[in-house]
Amino acid sequence: MTELHLWLRHEARTTERRTPVVPDDARRLVEAGVELTVEDSPQRVFPTREYEAVGARIVPAGSWVSAPSEAVVLGLKELPDQPARLRHRHIFFGHAYKQQPGAADLLRRFAAGGGELLDLEYLVDDDGRRLAAFGFWAGYLGAALAVLQHRGRLTAPLRPTGKDELDETLRPAPGDEEFTALVVGALGRSGRGARAAFATAGAEPTCWDLAETGDLDRAALLAHDVLVNCVLATTPVPPFVREEDLDDPVRRLRTLSDVTCDVGSPLNVLPVYDRTTEWTDPVRRLRKEPPLDLIAIDNLPSLLPRESSVDFSADLTPQLMDFGVGGPWVRCLDRFRRAFLELGVTEEEFGRA
Repeated sequence: MTELHLWLRHEARTTERRTPVVPDDARRLVEAGVELTVEDSPQRVFPTREYEAVGARIVPAGSWVSAPSEAVVLGLKELPDQPARLRHRHIFFGHAYKQQPGAADLLRRFAAGGGELLDLEYLVDDDGRRLAAFGFWAGYLGAALAVLQHRGRLTAPLRPTGKDELDETLRPAPGDEEFTALVVGALGRSGRGARAAFATAGAEPTCWDLAETGDLDRAALLAHDVLVNCVLATTPVPPFVREEDLDDPVRRLRTLSDVTCDVGSPLNVLPVYDRTTEWTDPVRRLRKEPPLDLIAIDNLPSLLPRESSVDFSADLTPQLMDFGVGGPWVRCLDRFRRAFLELGVTEEEFGRA
């Protein structure tokens, strides 16, 4: 492995409890020769002292902006709005390559500072499969919240919990009515997670994947009580649910949980809402009669921060051990450069904007 100074940043989003590297894997990195700096973070599910105990250097939250230029800044969700010029290499989920709102502004910040985005969504193997993902837990929670909402047991604001506690609320109780559920994208990571949550809830969902969405039976889709969308579209496809479908008189659909949350992107397969929902207000009513409720939370796995972080860190750590030398990181960088060409910025312009 090449020499690496890894800087684990505090997450700016107040509801983000996860971490891409847990203390046990931080120990592995330090023992392998990685220089590890960890920002103090009162909201991170793992206490800062656990990182210090395995050999990490602890610094104040947000101090990555003045980190040495060779440091690689590691996080999960969006960066704060400042600084305007991003000069480091950053590893996180940038959501910047599908024309999402704010994507062009983020890329221009990298262009202005000469930094690089290594987007975790594009850390893939030779066959294009993600090497580290939160998908299973995103799907699990997307389905779990949909079940709780449909049964009238979802309370707000949402709060982080553990799987055992969540499952206690998810299991069927006397008096619960049966319902029909559909998981779209059922064979992927998120789809497997959604199916597992439905199993815990005592429901057996209909499972659709490429074969079914390629020739979509929209009437059959609308005939289910609950829909969980786990499809991560990479090319434009016809939408699964359209605005006019919400007013279809035969619509049985009552609860829609969008795990993918591609709102604002031309790849969005559920273009029936224009903003995500939040922990404080997780459900939005799209139609009053017959009712249709939307759940669209874009950091679902943070509701199970310990379990999701442990799994993700186990996948990501081996890739960090090979940082700078492995094909996956080269592919990340290639995708970043291609995004600049699509934006009309050349490599020669980096740092000059």
